Amino acid sequence: MLRVLGDRFSVTKFSFWSGILLSSLIGGLLYEVTQRSIESDAEERFTNHARQAQGIINVRLKSYSDLLRNAGSMLGSADLIDYRQFHDYVQRLHLAKHYPAVETLNYGVYIDDTQRAAFEARLTKVMSDLMERPIQGAIKPPGVREHYLATLYIEPVPRTTEHYGIDLMANAWVAGQILASRDSGKMQASGTPIAALSGPNNIFLGIRMPIYRHGAPLDTLEQRRTYYQGSIGIAFSVPKLLQGVLDETPVPGMRMTLFDTGPRADATKDAARFSPRILFDSAGTHANPTPPLDSDDSAFSVTLPLDFIGRPWKTTYSVRKSAMYTGLDTYSPRFMMSFGFIGSILLYALLYTLASSRRAALSIAQEMTRELRESQHKLQRSHHKLRRLADHAYQIKELERKRIAREIHDDLGQNLLALRIETEMLTERTRTNHPHLHKRARNTLMQIDTTIKSVRQIINDLRPTVLDLGLSAAVEWQVNQFQRRTGMACTLHDDHEEVALSDHCATAVFRILQESLTNIVRHAHATEVTVDLAVNDGMLNLKICDNGCGLPPGGRNKHGSFGLVGIEERVHILGGSCAIYSGAQGGTVVSVSVPVNHVQDMALPPQDAIASPVVV
Repeated sequence: MLRVLGDRFSVTKFSFWSGILLSSLIGGLLYEVTQRSIESDAEERFTNHARQAQGIINVRLKSYSDLLRNAGSMLGSADLIDYRQFHDYVQRLHLAKHYPAVETLNYGVYIDDTQRAAFEARLTKVMSDLMERPIQGAIKPPGVREHYLATLYIEPVPRTTEHYGIDLMANAWVAGQILASRDSGKMQASGTPIAALSGPNNIFLGIRMPIYRHGAPLDTLEQRRTYYQGSIGIAFSVPKLLQGVLDETPVPGMRMTLFDTGPRADATKDAARFSPRILFDSAGTHANPTPPLDSDDSAFSVTLPLDFIGRPWKTTYSVRKSAMYTGLDTYSPRFMMSFGFIGSILLYALLYTLASSRRAALSIAQEMTRELRESQHKLQRSHHKLRRLADHAYQIKELERKRIAREIHDDLGQNLLALRIETEMLTERTRTNHPHLHKRARNTLMQIDTTIKSVRQIINDLRPTVLDLGLSAAVEWQVNQFQRRTGMACTLHDDHEEVALSDHCATAVFRILQESLTNIVRHAHATEVTVDLAVNDGMLNLKICDNGCGLPPGGRNKHGSFGLVGIEERVHILGGSCAIYSGAQGGTVVSVSVPVNHVQDMALPPQDAIASPVVV
């Protein structure tokens, strides 16, 4: 090969160093592109892992809120739950196994100052029974306040009694959150760390849910305030919650930093502040709980939002880029640089050779021309086959819709009707003697009626039965349905000349009308629609006009949009013509014309239609 090149070329220093320089530039460019591509893929993998971790956190937080709702339902199921019942309920939950981050469940009683003595007596009995020795219960911190929300039950039982009787409403900020939860009936999270449990990079947070008197009406704000009895809450460890998420993430060395960005109590514990608070940092230690976040170019970082019972959280995930690279990623840029350099040298030599070999280029062009013409003919045949396949697919689709609609009507419809008759008889028989059963039967009857309406709607969506009455009736029905559903003013001009169309042709025209009306709803922003249906000279003409925004430039070729393409294909299969354009007065016009006696010729072009190649 080198001898042939030497015979054909007179290589100079200029051409040699030009090739070397060009190849070096291409190799460097491939190196940079490959490096950026690998880094982009690694960053996308990291982001996906971060989103997966965020999803796990959401699921765990939801499980804790579900736990609180279940416990609240248990407490609200009776007027008075004693400590033994509360203890047995929590024991059955197996918190250490199913909710490892949950430290305690606690129940606080809402009282005013006149009920304080009775509550402290009750608290004394609970604490004395637990510790098996006399203990005087008291509300903490001391002082007279108008209302208290003091802890009465705590599970698992703490080692000391210092957590019993704590007045959660002693903090004005937390008190405001508790009263807001009482008035709304929803659970709340104040965002304030539990001081008795929290430490550096070891934050404990609480969620609370209001408890009302059993069976009391809670429709109005006054009723909720009147029948409010207290609240149940859980205290959970943020590090335990998030460390378990990190253990499930297959990214070594990934750092997770959780921020609470919602309002919280300031240093006075009374006013609200909005500065972000770091709740957890996987890179933190007891001595340095919040080291600086990774922000240099050697690390990937992404921040994702999180909702914690209405409080805005955000989680920042970061990892060293090297941790996301595989062994192949390390060597790929160098390989691509070498490949680019060597490939460019060879390509340069090839181009140099081609420049001196015009006859070979002409021969290649001649061969390519012949192959191109053969490919064009094959493409035409494939195009015809695809049209035939599309026609067959449309027919099969409509037949299958018709069959499914018929089976739903004959089987499910009849069964629902029989079920309705039986339910109606049960409703009548239980009217006087069984009022509760009668009420349930009436509800069941209404549900059956709703189901029957849904079944009828599904049957109409699959294939409107009005098509059996003819195309004219089906078009009139569809226009009326569209006007009633969208509120647009619709005008139908029909010469009322019913024509004998095949079911395939009538269904195709009806689907074209449906697709056009659907496009008007989605894109036109119109208020008026006009539909013209007429038969002239053996041609069925359908025209749909609106007064909307018209067809935007390039709208027919919009990526991912197949509505107009489907209309044109259906019309072509029927052997007709289709025009879609913006009207002179604005809006969009869809004009379709198909032969009444449609016999579509989808034959393939003959084999001898291949044009002879032109010799260049």
